[in-house]
Amino acid sequence: MTISNGRNSFNADWMFKHYNTDRNGKVYEKTNWRKIQIPHDWSIEKGFDKELGEGNTGFLTGGLGFYKKEFTIDDVENKIVYIHFDGVYNHSECLLNGTKLGYHPYGYSPFYYRLDEHLTNGNNVLEINVDRTRYLDSRWYAGSGIYRNVEIQVLDKIHIPVWGTFITTKDITNNKANIQIDYDLANYYNDQEQVELTFKIVDSNNNLIYEKQEQIQAQKGTHKHKHEFSLDNPKLWHIHNGVIYTSTIEITKDNKIIDSYETKFGIRKFHFDPDKGFYLNDQNMKIKGICLHHEAGLVGSAVPKDVWRRRLLKLQILGCNAIRMAHNPSSTELLDLCDEMGFLVQDEFFDEWDRAKDKRQNMENTHDDYLSEGYAKDFLKWSETDITNTVLSHKNHPSIFQWSIGNEIEWSYNRFRKASGYPFSGFYFNQEFGQEYYWDQTPYSIEEIRHELSTFEKETHDLGETAKRLSKCVKSLDNTRLVIANSVLPSASFEGGFTDELDVVGLSYRAVMYDYLKEHYPNKIIMGTENWVQYHEWKAVLDRDFVSGLFLWTGIDYVGETREWPHKLTKSGMIDIAGFEGPSYYMYKSLWQNEPSIHITTQSEDQSIFQQQEDHIVEKENINWKRLKWIWHKVNKHWNYNDNEKTIVEVYSNCDEVELFLNDNSLGKKKLQDFEDHIYKWAVPFSKGELKAVGSKNGKSTTYKIATSGKPTKIQLSSDKDILHKNTKECSHITIRLLDDQNNRVYNQEEELLFTINGNIRKLGLDNGSDTNVQSPLDNTVTTENGKALLILQESSISNVANIKVQLKSNQDCSNTIKITVK
Repeated sequence: MTISNGRNSFNADWMFKHYNTDRNGKVYEKTNWRKIQIPHDWSIEKGFDKELGEGNTGFLTGGLGFYKKEFTIDDVENKIVYIHFDGVYNHSECLLNGTKLGYHPYGYSPFYYRLDEHLTNGNNVLEINVDRTRYLDSRWYAGSGIYRNVEIQVLDKIHIPVWGTFITTKDITNNKANIQIDYDLANYYNDQEQVELTFKIVDSNNNLIYEKQEQIQAQKGTHKHKHEFSLDNPKLWHIHNGVIYTSTIEITKDNKIIDSYETKFGIRKFHFDPDKGFYLNDQNMKIKGICLHHEAGLVGSAVPKDVWRRRLLKLQILGCNAIRMAHNPSSTELLDLCDEMGFLVQDEFFDEWDRAKDKRQNMENTHDDYLSEGYAKDFLKWSETDITNTVLSHKNHPSIFQWSIGNEIEWSYNRFRKASGYPFSGFYFNQEFGQEYYWDQTPYSIEEIRHELSTFEKETHDLGETAKRLSKCVKSLDNTRLVIANSVLPSASFEGGFTDELDVVGLSYRAVMYDYLKEHYPNKIIMGTENWVQYHEWKAVLDRDFVSGLFLWTGIDYVGETREWPHKLTKSGMIDIAGFEGPSYYMYKSLWQNEPSIHITTQSEDQSIFQQQEDHIVEKENINWKRLKWIWHKVNKHWNYNDNEKTIVEVYSNCDEVELFLNDNSLGKKKLQDFEDHIYKWAVPFSKGELKAVGSKNGKSTTYKIATSGKPTKIQLSSDKDILHKNTKECSHITIRLLDDQNNRVYNQEEELLFTINGNIRKLGLDNGSDTNVQSPLDNTVTTENGKALLILQESSISNVANIKVQLKSNQDCSNTIKITVK
């Protein structure tokens, strides 16, 4: 492969092999070289392993991975060449023609190397060796390999280097915005050179709106420059309206363009007020955020852009306006989508600092074996490098409004745990002393906390001092965003120096501390950064102007952070691992959307958390909606019970009034104001037929129906894309649903499906959204969950028509076919 001049994708035509390793890091199995495409995650390809895997990483394992690629570059003596990796998990070593270029331990931060000093005019071999033998090094599934994009840059000796621009906007009004482009100019010639720089700005419709030339003496080496100008009538980047501008810097030498560097940016302003919360473009709003892990179910951590797009569209429909990248920097492609679609982003750097977290149990601060050895051992040496690389790479994304230096760091520091006043016991805080961590404010006064902090000996590396170092590093690179961290022990952190280094303090499941913190630290900005997907969390934010918003745990299910086989995940998401909406999704849609929304779920009374008591429906004993945590209570999508069996029908709606009908017979109108927990409820003796809810809001009506279903006899297939374009990495999500003879959705009976694919197209995998589905995604069968499943296909490099046939394995005469065209 010959690489042309410019900045080029380097994803195609890699060779890969891997060695499986046991719990001691010893190789027990080797594979042969095979051709693959980047991004690539070999762990999800291997499948789930009950014996060697463990729940914290979803029973997926690692090993050793070896990548190599052969290429040529013409006239290498006159080129500067960079290889840029957006992310390699992890402990990667890079070699060119046998010469080691470098080592990068962290799996989430981007990095690059210079290649030109070791290139030849003939064939070159680039090798990336990945040591993933510590495959229990995270509290969630991380993936293995070169799982994000790779780019090669073949440039003139005068050029804009990697991450070489930073565009900031200031003094923004409706009429004008002042723009500053800071840029690095590299000159690897022997002397200074005269060059012309052309600055161009195009708007989101690709109209040229600014152009200016400058003559510059390019000094030898790399030097910083800036270019300032104003734009009239700027269009502002806003929520769900991601207006993007594109800046291009062209370098001309001897009447020839020798480099062209493109940067996308947005124009927006924001600030936090300690009393009134968050403002974007002078508009006060609540942050309606979700936490999001970096993997996406059946594709593992090598997530195509279209897979992220489908998921973000569902979050947009929900009313979500912000995403916390938990607990590590995200891919550039995901940030690009957040820019385009108008999501605020909190970009987080680390889950652990110098003191390791236990990866299996949480709330313990040690690990006891090689397999679970994580980033803590590399933190002191690499943390500033990883922050620097991430900020320099991500700083032009208008979606990013916060840099988070850490997640729940305090509980790995004994001094802070003890000073909090809450007795600990394993993952949970001990409640035997009558003090409940989640529901009671700190049992210690501020004076007692200060005393405890002064009594206990400081750890080797002080939490506050480390926070100061990290925050200083961030602000030396970018002072346009705010620094935040997710605090799990705020009572101690506010007195122990940790929060002194934060512009905003995020709270992890600590809504009970909102008023306490406002009383004692009135000028500090606070918000929720990890919150249960329950109504009481949002109500606590709505009731307090000074709380800027929250991030729910979690927006979408993720692999890992579980313990018992065959559970590959804990179902805390509003959207399941296959990207299907759950009941809590519709609950929060009713809270976050202004347009009328309505959704029905049902449950038998004996299985419900509610019961009928005279004319009222009340919580059962020991249930309190104000204290529900991670998991949404069990409800059904179906209307299939025994005749006259008493059921509890729940309706999630933002309508002021809802009327429920069974077979067109009204079961009564109810008002939302009468339900403290924001859930409409009816007690209904089951009868076959149609259950329908009709609501109204602001003069608009909305309806939702479910019907009793029979045996599944039909397969419904639908795709979000019927046409894919070759060499684009486009994906088609095919949703499979079971129907009965009357075309009713079947939710309560599951069937094993058999898939046959004819045509040149790449199958990324199958899933059903279940937490207990531990089949390989690359199998040809899957059993439905709630009567549905998902197949993801990706374009090939050949134009053709692919036919996908889906059959019931129990009755192969029951089938359906869908066509996907690649052109």
